[in-house]
Amino acid sequence: MTPPRVVHVVVAGEIGGAERMLVTLATHPTATGADHAVALVTPNERLARTLRDAGLRVHDRGRVREGPLPFLWRSFGPSDVEWVAGVLTGEHASIAHLHTFASQVLGTRAAARTRTRVLRTEHSTRAFEDPTCWPFSKWSLARTDASVAISQHVCRAVAARAPWAASRTRVVYNGVDTERFAPRQVTPPDAFTFALVGRLEARKGVDLGIEALARVPGARLEVIGEGGERASLEARVARLGIERRVRFDGYLEDTRDAIARSDALLCSSREEGLGIALLEGMAMARPVVGFAVGGVPEIVEEGRSGLLASAGDVGALAERMREAVNARARMSSMGATARAAVAERFSLQSMCEGYSRVYAELTS
Repeated sequence: MTPPRVVHVVVAGEIGGAERMLVTLATHPTATGADHAVALVTPNERLARTLRDAGLRVHDRGRVREGPLPFLWRSFGPSDVEWVAGVLTGEHASIAHLHTFASQVLGTRAAARTRTRVLRTEHSTRAFEDPTCWPFSKWSLARTDASVAISQHVCRAVAARAPWAASRTRVVYNGVDTERFAPRQVTPPDAFTFALVGRLEARKGVDLGIEALARVPGARLEVIGEGGERASLEARVARLGIERRVRFDGYLEDTRDAIARSDALLCSSREEGLGIALLEGMAMARPVVGFAVGGVPEIVEEGRSGLLASAGDVGALAERMREAVNARARMSSMGATARAAVAERFSLQSMCEGYSRVYAELTS
């Protein structure tokens, strides 16, 4: 039987969890039972390079502009949809796999032209909760053959906003390569160190993590990521007088060294679909301290693989951080439990098997 030919349609400006998950999935054709290619529309050469360096077959539209007007033109204009349709035809695609909000209308239109089945992965709840996104996402979802939600939390958001799509939505948790993200022996820093990995944007709540850290004397925070809020976050650190305890690393193609230097992962997100960066840290035997928000409680077991606080409560988060600082040996033990949980429930193999089943359903 000929394996499904999957073209991942990616319209994105940054490299985040969705893009890293795509690389992991598409670089394991044997495990997924499919042939993979990428149709890429991005202003970011770094994203294009990341996909190419992973060994993927990438069709690159070339650098494009960002903003509301370019988004509308890409979504509803004639040129980009013709280009994506050409990629689908040239690849003899059986499935157009859409990963980003910006890809949804464009990818769905192109798939309709070529009579290609459409699969969407719902990486977050944004498209269902943001009133500026929902009309576009709804139009695409109504024409989608199947959807994958990365957590039960995201699946519930789909069902609440679009109950008519619930029957064709499945949950496939993101998976992590536990061999790549394996524990490393390093000399721990003197000060208890938290690592926060993510885009520097409002949804990730880095400002809340900084506020909480200011209430935890002696602890350090290493922030790994880039985004539009960096300047304001650095200014906040200065106002709080904690410049010596916070380090901004910027975007790192490989986060493993930074994670290895930490004692625990910090999650101060306002909203989190699942948290692939948390899974990567857990695979490296680092527990999570953070808000019980979105899909986080589905991967972090309170008191066993991490310490969770009520969503958005900075005081409660600071208290859990102080608890971690004062129990370093216990946190190390939690880290071992965290890695075991990833190996059991959130492995690369589990994710690939889940998508293999969905691909098979769409092409049977």
